Amino acid sequence: MPFERDDKIPTRHTTPDALNMPRELDATRLGDHALQRTLLATRPRFLLLALVAAGIGLAAAHASGLTINPPWAVLTLVGAVVLHAAANVHNDLADDLNGSDAVNEDRQFPFTGGSRMIQSGLMTRHATQRLAGSLYTLTIGIGLVLLVPGGWPLLVLGVAGLMMAWAYSAPMVSLNARGLGEVAVGIGFGIVIPLGADTVQRGDLHTLPIVTGVGFALMTTSLLLINQFPDFKADRLAGKRHLVVRLGRRRARYAFLSTTAAAYLAPALLVALGHLPVSMLAVLLALPLSLIAGRDLWVNHDTPERLRRSLAATVAATLLYGSLTITGLTFA
Repeated sequence: MPFERDDKIPTRHTTPDALNMPRELDATRLGDHALQRTLLATRPRFLLLALVAAGIGLAAAHASGLTINPPWAVLTLVGAVVLHAAANVHNDLADDLNGSDAVNEDRQFPFTGGSRMIQSGLMTRHATQRLAGSLYTLTIGIGLVLLVPGGWPLLVLGVAGLMMAWAYSAPMVSLNARGLGEVAVGIGFGIVIPLGADTVQRGDLHTLPIVTGVGFALMTTSLLLINQFPDFKADRLAGKRHLVVRLGRRRARYAFLSTTAAAYLAPALLVALGHLPVSMLAVLLALPLSLIAGRDLWVNHDTPERLRRSLAATVAATLLYGSLTITGLTFA
């Protein structure tokens, strides 16, 4: 069915145009542009998270004194992005099957409510399933090639990462519906991907990418948490009992604030204990964005259309935090 524009948003400061955010997909504009439809189905704007996560692992390897192998590094980055794309497409399929995207009237595109490719008639369920399967297959292929430098440690990490990405949305497991999605996303982006990227360069497991990835793990968890606020009603109706649904939006504010605060406290504590270089304190530069997000969420937690600035600030804070982590390691 056709989608409404965001005309219900009450003030010009929260409209998509005011935030330079795109409106929902228009089937008449895309027409037969198959490649563009495929790209949009992966939610390309958010694939930067995977690039940053892998970059943290590469920076950890560099900080250890290793000479980065460029071809393996590039293939690692591609593999991380393809895996994230596969998980995004798979999640869209699962949320269409469980009905949450179809009834989601409070969605705040492009942050929440999925890519809307199925709901807008741009892709069928079968095409979406086929795309997810192709991306998972490509991920496996890239992973097998990366076993050459990464060895058996990478095999373990790769299987773990692939299983978490699949289990997050798979109906028979659905980690997100069981209140485990937040943990899975944090571990995936903050631990598994950085550790995997480091292992490709190092050929063995090391603690440094884990220590440096803890803060980013917490930030990505916060990002998922805040994205669940606008989708609260639709997800509850569909039986997706993630953390915000379980706690309720009022109490879930504390979860977001606690996780975000921990993301900034963790590197400060690790620096104080001598486990990280002082340059890692650069991540504190992302704090103002997180404060904006936290303040807006505290006031507008039950008003989805007023959360757009908070959602945008959290995305920006997470990407900046991860980029500053890479910078801190590079110049340690």
